Amino acid sequence: MKIKILPEIISNKIAAGEVVERPSSVVKELLENALDAGSTQILIEIEKGGKSLIRVSDNGAGMGRDDALLSIERYATSKISKDEDLFSISTFGFRGEALPSIASVSRFVLVTKENSAEAGIEIKIDGGRILSVADKGSPSGTMVTVKDLFFNTPARRKFLKSTDTEMGHIADTVASMALGHTGVHFRLLNNGKTVYNLLSAPDLAQRAEDILGKDTRSSLYRLGFSSGDISVSGWISSPMIKRATTRGIYTYVNWRFVRDRVIQHALLEGYETRLIKGEFPVAVIFTKLPYDEVDVNVHPAKREVRFSDRNKVHEAVKTAVKNTLDLLDPYKKAAADFMQKERTGKASGISEPLAFYKSDGKDSYLHPDPPPSVLSPNIAAADQSDNGTGELKKASDMQADLWEKKQFRDLRILGQFHGTYIICESGEGIFLIDQHAAHERILYEELKIRAGRKEGHPSQKLLVPEIIEFGYREAGIFEKLLPDFISAGIEVEPFGGNAFAVKSVPVFMAGKDIKAVVTEIVEKIIETGFATGLEKASDEVLKLVACHGAIRANQNLSDKEIRTLVDQLDGCTMPSHCPHGRPTWISFTINELEKFFKRIG
Repeated sequence: MKIKILPEIISNKIAAGEVVERPSSVVKELLENALDAGSTQILIEIEKGGKSLIRVSDNGAGMGRDDALLSIERYATSKISKDEDLFSISTFGFRGEALPSIASVSRFVLVTKENSAEAGIEIKIDGGRILSVADKGSPSGTMVTVKDLFFNTPARRKFLKSTDTEMGHIADTVASMALGHTGVHFRLLNNGKTVYNLLSAPDLAQRAEDILGKDTRSSLYRLGFSSGDISVSGWISSPMIKRATTRGIYTYVNWRFVRDRVIQHALLEGYETRLIKGEFPVAVIFTKLPYDEVDVNVHPAKREVRFSDRNKVHEAVKTAVKNTLDLLDPYKKAAADFMQKERTGKASGISEPLAFYKSDGKDSYLHPDPPPSVLSPNIAAADQSDNGTGELKKASDMQADLWEKKQFRDLRILGQFHGTYIICESGEGIFLIDQHAAHERILYEELKIRAGRKEGHPSQKLLVPEIIEFGYREAGIFEKLLPDFISAGIEVEPFGGNAFAVKSVPVFMAGKDIKAVVTEIVEKIIETGFATGLEKASDEVLKLVACHGAIRANQNLSDKEIRTLVDQLDGCTMPSHCPHGRPTWISFTINELEKFFKRIG
């Protein structure tokens, strides 16, 4: 016979591939079991990002001897007993797969004791094989120890990320669980050091402050909405507190943390024109509805759910968010205009706006007529090598061919269109220059050159340091990138825990919201990760700093500022594109224009 029934130890390893993706998956499953057991105190101990050790201890109900032995069998559970229960699940776990799956790919120890029992029980398992079962003195509750994860599946272990990355995922998992269960004391240790010590909190606001940072509390609005058998509660941020990714959005369905597109879309719809595309709020949203109206058995890791009436859920969340913002928004009648004004502000030109900062050097930026350029005048004479990008020379050659050896300074400037595009002409035709993309390219190359020379960018001291508080994972990334921020002119020092103090900013970022800039950079680095290496991440920091420091669209410039910007493109090694790949200019030849107007065939 060619077809065989697999041994149980192999089938458990296959199941583990669905349930246990990485160390954070183990932590998630064990935390869910602890919460289902009614725990009020949970201790999570981690070593080497969970690769070496994961231990979760709780003070929950615990298990007797028979139940403990059954718990390590596949599809053994106390949470459902009949077919109908699958369509009305009120617990976090229900499949009976987690413990046997974890035990099959690790060196596993389960110690548990019921409140009424005189002694507990200890079960040791090595790669799915039971080594021993014995009585053991222990406090009431359960302690699960997982050592050497994936030791018997080296192909799986090889695909684990770095220790810091895996620890970051674990910290995110604990944070998402803790936000949904404020009455539980969570303590997370990494190599013996405390990462989180989240005491049981009287309300979500306190727990949100512990997880999201102290600076968010004053900008969080309480949600409260119910319609029929569905209710929405939680907190959402002011439109002024926005992120570049969805990392600040936590959504829960019947207290289960999920990533749900319906709820996230409804959240953004509720903000209406207060946020633009690519901006996301900070939000903790709890949606409660009858258990039989939500199916949680649609994803191996239970990260997704399916609603029986998704439109009802979408409308409830959208209405809750919209009503809350409408009540608290003093600019409701002109929200779109207000947000536009906040983004564009008063035209400040390529040169820096008047700012109340102390100068770091001899030059002063406290006078009303600052220099027309924040770039060094000899940028054109700077090193024309590829600066590590590997493609600047090729692009420069292409640019030379396009211009037939001519330069940007040969263009005759006609004016500015829509506060965004600079219109120029030459003997060959007409040119449109995107002022933001062009200035972004200029700033990026200046930062790149200075970084290569180990020179810091000219900066201005802040009168009052800006304090930025990160989560565990964000703080770890930021600390690695500190040298790159410093070379870009952003002077930062640790401020205790996961907090950092920004003491100075580059001159071209005077008046910018430096906290928002730094937070966005860190979140984007987390999204892309360090898979391509620290050098790539460092380069991304320079790109994002240049993007935020560049002049914006809808910003009127003086004739002198326009001329300076166009001339500075000649000093760039790759002037045709911004650092993120968008074109800085487009052109129409006289021949093309005459074809458009049907003057020639």
